Amino acid sequence: MQVIPYTLPAAAAGLAYLNGRFALSYDWALLSSFVAATVGGVIHEWRDDINLFYNLEGHAQSSRADHPWIIHNGRSWTYAEAYEIVVKYGTWLKSKGVQKGEVVAMDFVNSEVFIWIWFGLWSIGAKPAFINYNLAGKLLIHTIRTSTARLVIVDEDAKDNFSEDVMAEHGFAPRPADQVLPEGRQARYKFPDAAPAQQGPSPPVRVLKSQKQTTPERRKLEIVFFDKQLGAWIESLEPIRQPDEERGHQKLHDMAMLIYTSGTTGLPKPAVMSWGKANLGAGFVAGWIPLKKNDIMYTAMPLYHSSASVLGVCSALRAGTTISIGKKFSHKTFWPEVRSSKATIIQYVGETCRYLLAAPKSEQDKKHNVRAAFGNGMRPDVWNPFKERFNIPTICEFYSATESPSGMWNRSTNAFSAGAVGRNGSVAALLVGPSLTIIKMDPESDPPSPLRNQKTGLCLIAGYDEPGELLYKLDPDNISKKFQGYFGNNKATDSKILRDVKAKGDAYFRTGDLMRWDKEGRWYFVDRIGDTFRWKAENVSTAEVADAIGKHDAIEEANVYGVLIPRHDGRAGCAAVVLKQKNDKEKLHRALVLPSPQTLKSLAEHLNKALPKFAVPLFIRVTEGMQTTGTNKHQKHLLQQEGIDVERVEESGDVLYWLKDGTYERFTLRELDRIQGGHVKL
Repeated sequence: MQVIPYTLPAAAAGLAYLNGRFALSYDWALLSSFVAATVGGVIHEWRDDINLFYNLEGHAQSSRADHPWIIHNGRSWTYAEAYEIVVKYGTWLKSKGVQKGEVVAMDFVNSEVFIWIWFGLWSIGAKPAFINYNLAGKLLIHTIRTSTARLVIVDEDAKDNFSEDVMAEHGFAPRPADQVLPEGRQARYKFPDAAPAQQGPSPPVRVLKSQKQTTPERRKLEIVFFDKQLGAWIESLEPIRQPDEERGHQKLHDMAMLIYTSGTTGLPKPAVMSWGKANLGAGFVAGWIPLKKNDIMYTAMPLYHSSASVLGVCSALRAGTTISIGKKFSHKTFWPEVRSSKATIIQYVGETCRYLLAAPKSEQDKKHNVRAAFGNGMRPDVWNPFKERFNIPTICEFYSATESPSGMWNRSTNAFSAGAVGRNGSVAALLVGPSLTIIKMDPESDPPSPLRNQKTGLCLIAGYDEPGELLYKLDPDNISKKFQGYFGNNKATDSKILRDVKAKGDAYFRTGDLMRWDKEGRWYFVDRIGDTFRWKAENVSTAEVADAIGKHDAIEEANVYGVLIPRHDGRAGCAAVVLKQKNDKEKLHRALVLPSPQTLKSLAEHLNKALPKFAVPLFIRVTEGMQTTGTNKHQKHLLQQEGIDVERVEESGDVLYWLKDGTYERFTLRELDRIQGGHVKL
């Protein structure tokens, strides 16, 4: 009988060892959340209530009815209040002739109205297309065209992008001067090469026709400029819930909405967000973080992107908890809004956390209720400094893309998986492992292409800690089951599919990202395939170089890219950098800070120690601030176009330096002429 007291501690120690060795408890949280979300999606499809509008309706008619769902600009809306408003917006949209399955474009900054229109469309079985409110001109017209929408709803912040001059420039007839728009909100234009009209009754509101003659086979584009007056009128309507038939007969692979890619490598493409992906993503996040009933998630990330909309708003909805929305990200408003909303979870994307770190320190930095930061794109050099400064115990990092059939997840509470985009234990590796792979890439091709076995024609699989492209397995006979592709763009869709990877006839989704994983089950982002460049017959990862630069005390932010050099093969490394301000006063009044000779020499010495010789940037471009996407991701293409053209660089207000004699020195037209003349060998 005396053996028991000694046996129990031994058994507990054994279980603790197994758990630590194989990450059993970590995998349980990961896999149980995935299974629950997957099974839930199947059940909702069977019940024919896969539309997330039903989640809102369910909460509004349950014990959660009086629990806040949305917080914005100092106001909050309960589930019951939000449901009634959403149905009213559905009533308004239906009165405008919006039909089941129709795509309606939305050009809005973050607000509660964004959500009312979005869910109002879902309430009548229509599909929203989220337009990036930063777009104008050609890019804006392109996104509207590719959405196929005949109705575009625009808020006041984006209204100037639709001026008559802009529309006329892109083929839309200007409105006749002697005609007045009703209440300044509506206009009708016509695409010069528009598609056939969608069937359905005409909107029962007065609109104005363009000067150009239209024909029945050409659709007209109606733009509604949304303002507070229109919003007040909509909320005065009687809420008329559409019958279930209007939302019915939807399958997991059917489109729920269109979300556009960022356009960093070309024109934005409309990615199809399916009901299955929206339900799985939102349900998984709700269970994995996990979101508790009284949690409040704060996001200032743009709702037109899937991170904030699907994994933010919809995750809070699935959990029956609260989402607090900031209009736009700013380090000046971020923490005050987090504190005022009493947020327990904050969302980040891209360089968000770096910008928060760069802001002046405050006694309020650790005075908040935040228990976890959730998002994607936190760089390794930012990870621990961010946790320590703001006293945030848990980082929930994920890796995915709107169009991707899967993703990776890393809930990190210690240093073990800091900087990793994904993590799994032994059980998860066994179960999930067959659905993904990393393949070797040909370093001699530009851009890198898959390496294949000359005898079998199959791809070569990368080993542990070996960089390669990450692929997700698809059903070769039913690609759309997991990958719905890009709306109306078969060419772009096909370009993301790679066949004959591990077996003849198989099919995989190409992420376009170089990744590596180790024996401990940690996954690390290496670089975008298009960003990696060749120099001195070696592959250089821009992400790894940027991480090394970011660890220098004088550097606040770095964006690395390859530049063409006259009379030289490949691309040389160039880093656009923002230098740290000396004090908080300078941080508040940012201007271009030029480096001292000591800083330039110190940077050169640091990089020569941290990187292989071939990876050390030959050029440094000092700039006042980085060009980023709406989701705080660095833009590279304009920097690459300007390259080492001194005149173009200096016209933009930046200053170029080059590596010479163990330090960085000013690079001028004289040095460029010498390179072009063949007098300098780099």
